[in-house]
Amino acid sequence: MASATLTAPPTAAGRRPFTGGERTGLSDLPPLTTTVPRQYVHRTAVSEVFLTDWRRAGTDGWVVSAQWPRAHSFYGPVDGLHDPVLLVETMRQASILLSHVAHGVPLDHPIIWQDLHYSLVPEALRVTGTPAEIELHITDHDLVYRGKRLASARQLYRVRRDGTELARAELNFSCHSPAVYRRLRGKYSDLQRANDRKLDLAEPVAPRLVARDRTGDVVLSPTGHANRWQLRVNTAHPVLFDHPVDHAPGMLMVEAARQAAHAAAGPGFSLPVDMACSFHRYAELDAPCWVEATVAGRDGRDHLLLDVDIRQNGQSVFTARAASQSIR
Repeated sequence: MASATLTAPPTAAGRRPFTGGERTGLSDLPPLTTTVPRQYVHRTAVSEVFLTDWRRAGTDGWVVSAQWPRAHSFYGPVDGLHDPVLLVETMRQASILLSHVAHGVPLDHPIIWQDLHYSLVPEALRVTGTPAEIELHITDHDLVYRGKRLASARQLYRVRRDGTELARAELNFSCHSPAVYRRLRGKYSDLQRANDRKLDLAEPVAPRLVARDRTGDVVLSPTGHANRWQLRVNTAHPVLFDHPVDHAPGMLMVEAARQAAHAAAGPGFSLPVDMACSFHRYAELDAPCWVEATVAGRDGRDHLLLDVDIRQNGQSVFTARAASQSIR
């Protein structure tokens, strides 16, 4: 499971960000664009908000716009291609945004992932001389309500860049009130207590082994066993831990899967063009998580298949299958 919670002042559902001169009377100026309010995507840092607008598309669909920078402190390009995990973060933000503006979920309600899957077109990730303008065409399916409030949903994504298909994806998530979340989390719902009990930061593997440039961005720690690592949980990381949380966040799990798949595949297989992830339970901060990767053969497109399992206290908290393509 993975969740995101951020308390913010109430706002009207369906409100859109400032996008045009008509709101100031400056109708002779070209349309102006900004990011959506950071509270709508459960982010503290405005710089980590990638969404710029949203609009309705039919009775059960939405188009969400985003912009990907040419460089980013964490989701930076590799070999001239945008980071595919940036797609997952953009989906995360879009699902949270729509839960609030389309379905009226209060801003203090955690959004919890069950599973996600993406399949992308590598060439559409190519970095150019300008930021990438992204459109996520999203349709809602299997909406479940508890009373008048959304309890869970399945979203299908068609992701386009400048009119060209970039990816197709699916995300399943649930929404919970703060009271329900506290019951689910038990003693771990106490944010301060959960962080006071966190483990010391483990040593990193060499960044080059996991396609990273900086030690601070490495989320795996060596164990002395091939293709087995301890999850490195750095609660001071400014992107993965944009704000304090009571458990290891879902984006950390996805990044760990990507790094483990890269390390297990070896040089030349650094682009996860397809990934399916399942979040089984919360990963707590007070016990080690063990990350294991297994090479599972190749698919019909000659992509290397890798299975990743993250376990804590003898139970699986997260699993993923990645299909990696050589980009060298």
